[in-house]
Amino acid sequence: MDTRSDTRQFLTALRARLSPEQAGLTSFGGERRVPGLRREEVAQLAGVSTAYYTRMERGDLGGVSDSVLFALVRALQLNEAESAHLFDLSRAATGPRRELRAKPEPTVSPRLAQLLDAMRDVPAIAMNRISTPVASNALGRALFPDLFPADAAPLNHARYLFLDERSRSFYPDWEDSARGTVSSLRLLAGHDPSDRALAALVGELATRSPEFRTWWGGHTVRTHTTGSKRIHHPVVGDLTVGYETLEVPSAHGLRLVTYLAEPGSTSADALDLLRSWAADAADFPLTSN
Repeated sequence: MDTRSDTRQFLTALRARLSPEQAGLTSFGGERRVPGLRREEVAQLAGVSTAYYTRMERGDLGGVSDSVLFALVRALQLNEAESAHLFDLSRAATGPRRELRAKPEPTVSPRLAQLLDAMRDVPAIAMNRISTPVASNALGRALFPDLFPADAAPLNHARYLFLDERSRSFYPDWEDSARGTVSSLRLLAGHDPSDRALAALVGELATRSPEFRTWWGGHTVRTHTTGSKRIHHPVVGDLTVGYETLEVPSAHGLRLVTYLAEPGSTSADALDLLRSWAADAADFPLTSN
């Protein structure tokens, strides 16, 4: 992945979304040739010269101090995820360019496997950094049947969203889920642009999915560690589950995602029904309608 190009597009998009009024600048009306702030206005807000900011927006963050980056964070009103992405891009710009490399894949220890199996009432899936399931308990497989084909390895969740038509009926809010996945991958790419598996995934999705290609170019970054999903399940019908993402310190790059329904809700009833079904099923030969 091209860090200079990513930096240029990221800063340009951030500048374009912020109006002078939102930034606290006086606007004297008249036609503006660019959406959002001008470069000189961002430079003024950040307390740097226009030439220096222009250099940064052209993709050169090499040697930029943390104090200048924090000034940009304030000037462009970045959230936590966007701020982290900016600092990641700056770190990637410092020093020699790193070639794409394969990262060691996290493994599930016997203790973590035992923990997953012990969580019988909570759907739980262990995911790697690019959202490929590495392990799951029975209820996790039952809740996301398409990700766990009986005769093949688990499906990567991003590939499922963009390249598998079943995902569009499984997720009633498909676009929200898909955009969220793109923004998570963007954040990951800024953190480690040399990750070969990530680069291969992004390249495949950008080639095969026009929607992914368009949204990837938007340079939106967000963290998705908690929230809710609406699901149209092939066995128990419609339900809404909240999810929490937990890092696994003993296995770098592995995260545990758990899902729960609101107590007393129809979704909780549906999840109870799924628990009963999963307890009786020897395997999960499901197809989505």
